[in-house]
Amino acid sequence: MNRLDVVGFGALNVDKLFKVNRIAAAEEESFVTEYTESCGGSAANTIVGLARLGCKTGFIGKVANDTEGKMLLEDFRKEGVDTNSITVAKHDRSGKVMGFVDEKGNRALYADPGVNDDIAPSEIDGRYISQTKFLHLTSFVGQKSFMTQIKMLETLPENVKVSFDPGALYARLGLARLDPIVRRTFVMMPNVGELEALTGKADYKQSAESLFKKGVEIVAVKLGSKGCYVTDGKQSHLIKALKVKVVDTTGAGDAFNAGFLYGLVEGKDISECGKIGNFVASRCITRMGARTGLPRLDELKGTN
Repeated sequence: MNRLDVVGFGALNVDKLFKVNRIAAAEEESFVTEYTESCGGSAANTIVGLARLGCKTGFIGKVANDTEGKMLLEDFRKEGVDTNSITVAKHDRSGKVMGFVDEKGNRALYADPGVNDDIAPSEIDGRYISQTKFLHLTSFVGQKSFMTQIKMLETLPENVKVSFDPGALYARLGLARLDPIVRRTFVMMPNVGELEALTGKADYKQSAESLFKKGVEIVAVKLGSKGCYVTDGKQSHLIKALKVKVVDTTGAGDAFNAGFLYGLVEGKDISECGKIGNFVASRCITRMGARTGLPRLDELKGTN
């Protein structure tokens, strides 16, 4: 097998997105103006973004033998993502996320993890992981798959660099619980809220320093409409976001990850990686859904 650029390891979900006039609070009502159904999952969205930029990609995950599982596998294949390390369970159900997006692009998400939370160490092919430059990790809802990620890192070859986006689910666990992942991480890409939850520090620059002490080499902090802050402990850059009309912020962070990792795969410096991350995220949020707006390589080259 030829060496891959990036392999993702995270949840696989079918996103059922409802555009609503507003996100209702408890005991309130709102109405649906549009509905879309698409493939998602944080690491999966990033891997598709990388595939569209011309990277060789693969994925480790689990689906059931149901309509959603077949849809998830078919979408990966259509995008050119290698699916040889995705387990298909004979029973249970594939993951789903119900999302509600208001007119400003704000969202509320409800996850039904299904078989995502039932990945065992025996289902991970160590040879497959050893054939990649980067392994990109994101969160699971349940404990079993989280522990499988940690177990896998114990035998991961040193030449494989780990990329980690904790997401809100893992960020709430705190740095102590995430230590086995963080200390093996090369590049960490939280958003500003997740970083504060992880470190207990409101200043994201100080928080980044806390991660360096754990062994992380590059930190890219996603600041939403303010862009991103990227640092490797020697140089630091605050990079402004591109101004676009926001339709849906679903998958914006995953899109940023794709652009940033593409830059690292191509050997670019962290400032350029941050700019590419911002560009890919800006394209993502102009369309409904996490993957619809992800750009192709020729669009990226057209910005140079």
